[in-house]
Amino acid sequence: MTHPPGARDRLEAIYRAYYPAIYQYAVRRAGSPDDAADVISETFLIAWRRIDDVPEDDEGLLWLYGVARRVLFNQRRGASRRAVLAERLREELAADLRVAPADLDHVRDAFDRLSSRDREVLALACWESLTSEQIGKVLGCTATAVRIRLHRARQRLAKGLGLADEGNPTAELRGESL
Repeated sequence: MTHPPGARDRLEAIYRAYYPAIYQYAVRRAGSPDDAADVISETFLIAWRRIDDVPEDDEGLLWLYGVARRVLFNQRRGASRRAVLAERLREELAADLRVAPADLDHVRDAFDRLSSRDREVLALACWESLTSEQIGKVLGCTATAVRIRLHRARQRLAKGLGLADEGNPTAELRGESL
């Protein structure tokens, strides 16, 4: 975007003249100092982008108030939208929990004791439900190498859970009955 000659000087003059008023406007209406700072910076950024639209004299202040008002509205609308999405995600996560988190502490402990390499291959297979071929693409190895790594990681996890002494140490980890 190319600005006409003198645009920078004009914006600096507008900023010096109207910053205190826009600052007070934003601080009185925003929910936090960070939100107020965002409103102020966005207002003057819009003024820079639309420098030819900013009226002369005191009309410029009224124009900036209008911009700041819309910025605040968009900020609140975004916060409201994020809050609704966060609540929906919390509800979905709560509905998906089949086992209380406290019941999984021993599994988390055993998982955390694994090497990062074992944790990654198990997480991709179990949490992300990726196939060996897909995991191979993520990790940069062949599907065969993934299957071997996955088998060994399951064995180490089973051993960490105290399941290795049973007939098939990884069957329970795959959801099979022993």
